[in-house]
Order: sequence, then C-alpha cells, then structure tokens
Amino acid sequence: METKLPQAQDGSVRLLQITDTHLFASADGQLLAVRTADSLAAVLAQVQINDHPYDLILATGDLSQDHSAESYQRFASMMLPLARSIYWLPGNHDDAPLMTASMHAVGISEAKQLVGDHWQVLLLDTQVRGKPHGVLGDHQLAALDQALRQYPDRHVLIALHHQAVPVGCAWLDQHNLKNADELFAVLARHPQQKTILFGHVHQEFDEVHQGVRLIASPSTCIQFKPLCDGFTLDESGPGWRYLTLHPDGRIASEVWRLPVGQFVPDPNATGY
Repeated sequence: METKLPQAQDGSVRLLQITDTHLFASADGQLLAVRTADSLAAVLAQVQINDHPYDLILATGDLSQDHSAESYQRFASMMLPLARSIYWLPGNHDDAPLMTASMHAVGISEAKQLVGDHWQVLLLDTQVRGKPHGVLGDHQLAALDQALRQYPDRHVLIALHHQAVPVGCAWLDQHNLKNADELFAVLARHPQQKTILFGHVHQEFDEVHQGVRLIASPSTCIQFKPLCDGFTLDESGPGWRYLTLHPDGRIASEVWRLPVGQFVPDPNATGY
C-alpha cells in the first residue's frame, strides 16, 4: 500500500524515531524495574517541549512487552496527542496480528511504502514469531526489490527492527537479521542512495557497510551498554532520534536522551 510521504516545503522529510517502548497492559508494568509507560511519557513530554520539527513518526518495533491488545492501545493513546502521522513495524516482542488489528482500530496507518518527491521510506517486517532473531521473508525481499525498481530516482530509507550488521555486542548480535546477505544483495542491484534505520539494540549506532548507512537509536526505556559480550545494562537515559532527509540524499540525525538517573534499571539483572 503506497502512501504519500509527508515532507516540508523545501522537499526535506523530517522524522521522529521512537523504538522499543516495551509497554504492558498495565500502566504499572515494569521491565527490569523501569515503568515503561512512565519512561515513554517522559520522552514524549520532552519531545513536545523541544519543539524540534518533524512531520511523521516511525515506530520501529518492540512496542509491547506482554503481547496484549491493551499495550498497543496504550501506545496509540500516548502517541496520538503528538498529532503526526505514525507508521510502525513489529519487533520480536510484538504480536504482529494483534498489533495490526489494534493499530487499525484507532486509525493508525498500516502503510509500509511512503513515497515523496525525493525519498521513499519502506517499513519491512523482520519478525520470526516466537524467536528473538530476525529474517526477511521472500515476500519482503521481493517487495523491497519492487519498490526500488519502481522509484529508481528516489533515495530510500529502509526501516526494520533487527540489526543487519553486528553492533559489537556478542549477546545481541546472535539475535540479528539472519539473512542480511540477501538484503544487501537486493540493495546492491539498485543505484539510489540507501539508508537502514533500526531498533532492537537499545543503543546508538551509525556506521556504513557496503555503501549503506545503518542507524540505530536508543530505547524509550532500558538501554544496553555498547561493546559488551554479555548482557550489560547502560545507565544512559531513555532516548529518541530525529532525522532530516534532505532532497540531495544527505541525512542529518540527532539523538536526544532524558537525563541520567530518572529511569534506572535493576543493576543486578542478567537478562530479560
């Protein structure tokens, strides 16, 4: 389903990425001692205070922690006051059919191909039900190939949940996108500027591989410490990312975080 990509008067596309909210049916639900509804509320309050320009929101998976309809209803009720178009994809913790039904019920778009004057944004589903790792199914790879052939003159931002390259955390990188080589093979067949935006890793990441820029953003709740072989939490605050996609293909990007100490996870946690 193709949808017009919201853009500014100068043709740039301004995005807010929100990822890995891990909400529960209950507002009191906690992930490793952090009330995830409270941390998301604090993030969204700061987003509104910032008044940083953005025209749409990309929610890149793990919106729920308990697979409940109420958690998706909570996400929608918290996000809709921002008064921006919201586009989403599932993560490994999500229940994709329930997520689809819940978002549809409140009028949040199911569009996965957004096309503007200079850019297109594609949202891909890497979820493998019941597993922490990701795979792009044949239909997803075919849809990506078709979209790139359809608009060879548009730069492309590809949003997904799982990391397509190692981020340097061995415990996380075992739960990566298992067929990343197939993804890069599709991308290599097309000439346009390509960038991948993802979640899942609960940390900042911004590197170039095979000519493709890959960008990840902090979670709105708990953070994983970079470059750790074993499960290690980070004391950095919940975060979010703004991106500006310029007409010439450049991307300006900035991560914001809440102050350290507001949402501190259980320091003795050994996993989740």
